[in-house]
Amino acid sequence: MGIPDEVERFLRTGDYDAHNGAWPGDILERERRAHDELRQALVAEVQRRAEGLSLSEQLQDLDVVSLTRRKVEPMVRGLFPASEQGAVLSLLEKSVVFLTPANIAQVLLESSWLSTAWDLANLYLLSVGAELLGPEAPQLLGLSEHTTCYVSLAYFDEASPFADYLVHEAAHVFHNCKRRTVGLPETRRREWLLDIDFRKRETFAYACEAYSRVLDAGSNRQARIALAEEYAACAAPSDERVSVSEMVELVREAAAARNGWKRILTRCGPVARKGTRPSEMDGAPVSQPRSQ
Repeated sequence: MGIPDEVERFLRTGDYDAHNGAWPGDILERERRAHDELRQALVAEVQRRAEGLSLSEQLQDLDVVSLTRRKVEPMVRGLFPASEQGAVLSLLEKSVVFLTPANIAQVLLESSWLSTAWDLANLYLLSVGAELLGPEAPQLLGLSEHTTCYVSLAYFDEASPFADYLVHEAAHVFHNCKRRTVGLPETRRREWLLDIDFRKRETFAYACEAYSRVLDAGSNRQARIALAEEYAACAAPSDERVSVSEMVELVREAAAARNGWKRILTRCGPVARKGTRPSEMDGAPVSQPRSQ
């Protein structure tokens, strides 16, 4: 295929030739040109589909750092010892990026991977009611990459009382970020901010999301237990990576516990196999999407 065909394939599907065979030059030159041209084409197509949109006055005046800190502080206080909470809060309060008409081009050009850029483009298009790039495009509300949490503008229109995908994406940072990144001591067995079993990462994030809403609305243990029952009646994450029944059980346990955050962490921690340390089982994926 020629360059126009490769560009069209990427825009439509997010797929691309890892060897960049359509571009001239040596390996490094082909890679540089292909990635630059594919990203530029992605930005142009997203701007074309979302043409005429502008940032609302509500978002122009939004203090994202204050909002993020208010949302994640209970989770950090519940999961980390007092000596570590300041460092983790400083990281998270600057980690959230709402995708807007003002920043979408820069985000797409600077994201680490082409596949992530394509996902973020569709996340943004969905949030503004524009046509997605292809029939297989993911319908995402948030996505975390390393220590950055990208969040849809739909966040401000969410009607579900148990949804908070800012908290959901922030929860993924704990297994994406190494302790030394925020200046915390690191050992062979304590490499990441939190040890979360690879298979339980979405369960952990969804449970933190729901429990944060239970904790925010429930002023005492009885009220939190009642809210957990309300969650049980409507819980249905549209994500094949999590079990609804497990989610319901976990949120119920958290609501009844003195520290529900620690209960969630315990249930989602790594289970060592014979001859294997938890740290050996625990790689850090680049991105973790939160589906609609």
